[in-house]
Amino acid sequence: MTTLKLAKYFGEYGGQFVPETLMPALAELEACYLEAIEDKEFQDQLSYYLKNYVGRPSPLYYAESLSKHYGGGKIYLKREDLNHTGAHKINNAIGQALLAKRLGKKLIVAETGAGQHGVATATACALFDLECKVFMGAEDIKRQAPNVYRMELLGAEVIPVESGSKTLKDATSEAIRYWVTNVISTHYIIGSTVGPHPYPTIVRDFQKIIGEEVKQQIAEIYNQSSGLHMQGLQEPAGLDPKFVTTNEELHNTADGGLRVDYILACVGGGSNAMGIFYPYLAEAKSGVTKLIAIEAAGEGLDGKHAASISKGKPGVLHGSKSYLLQDDYGQVQEAHSISAGLDYPGIGPEHSFLHDANLVEYQAITDKEALAAFRLLCKLEGIIPALESSHALAYLEKLKTNKDEIVVLNLSGRGDKDLQQIRDVS
Repeated sequence: MTTLKLAKYFGEYGGQFVPETLMPALAELEACYLEAIEDKEFQDQLSYYLKNYVGRPSPLYYAESLSKHYGGGKIYLKREDLNHTGAHKINNAIGQALLAKRLGKKLIVAETGAGQHGVATATACALFDLECKVFMGAEDIKRQAPNVYRMELLGAEVIPVESGSKTLKDATSEAIRYWVTNVISTHYIIGSTVGPHPYPTIVRDFQKIIGEEVKQQIAEIYNQSSGLHMQGLQEPAGLDPKFVTTNEELHNTADGGLRVDYILACVGGGSNAMGIFYPYLAEAKSGVTKLIAIEAAGEGLDGKHAASISKGKPGVLHGSKSYLLQDDYGQVQEAHSISAGLDYPGIGPEHSFLHDANLVEYQAITDKEALAAFRLLCKLEGIIPALESSHALAYLEKLKTNKDEIVVLNLSGRGDKDLQQIRDVS
């Protein structure tokens, strides 16, 4: 029996604020996860599907035209949009589906906003022969019709949620209600680093492969470029000269890698950001790497937005304590973003802790700025990003770098799902 334990709180954030009927299921999930991470067969199985089904590792792409446009540092895009299903969400969906099989649970319930987590969950359920129910706000169903159809093609039942703002918060509430009444037979695959313990940790751990790959890929770029110059050799045919730097330009780190000066990611609940940030927390603490998370400022921070860190305060939502958008009486306020995936009035507890600890900087980008960044990447790099990722891209306008610095941006998803919405607002 494993002796490992997962921390229930991140500082004052996290915890388990749930009905008593869910406590056995959460304890069961934690025990299952702790056994699984020490089980070589489980890890081999997860690695197999991530490599051969998801398509990992996702590329780390040097965005040369984007870098020239801003005239500062080298900008690299971590291409999570190239994963099977088109986003980072599949990493966690595969991992949790394997846990559900290990638990012997055949019914899966999930929530989704932009539809990417719903599609990823439906995909994993089809792969592993699991029944799938996805709760989705009625407003998001209108905004994300292509993903609704994809989920249905994959065999999932998409359940519209008509309560509240009819978006991600309400879909999550309904999914939890369903889980409470069907907890014996059902596993709830939460899509972000939110919810009661142990979900924030489990989701983060299944997503941290993003940052781990970046470290390895940056080190490979360093070895490729520096080794040739040290030996006085000419670059072989096929080696892209954009990756070659002189000894004076190299960003050396203690482990022989290439130092990353900035890492950017959009943040709603926070899974893609935690996935790329977590392996770099030591570098953030030492001041080597600056981690910047971008919230949705919507129509502006003085109007409708989804900036939980920028404008919220600590409270409890969906089973854990974190920063929330709430009024003076503690009532959760409606969030707004042009991006359905960021349209959530809270943020994960670990993000809340990292903000208070000054390890991650949280900024906000408006709908208008995100749309401009969306169009810019399409034009300059031939890449259509998700509206979520476009928020991180938009922050490049405000980030001042010099030519020797390196920026890695997590391109968390592709924008096929957003095209009709973008056409409607154009």
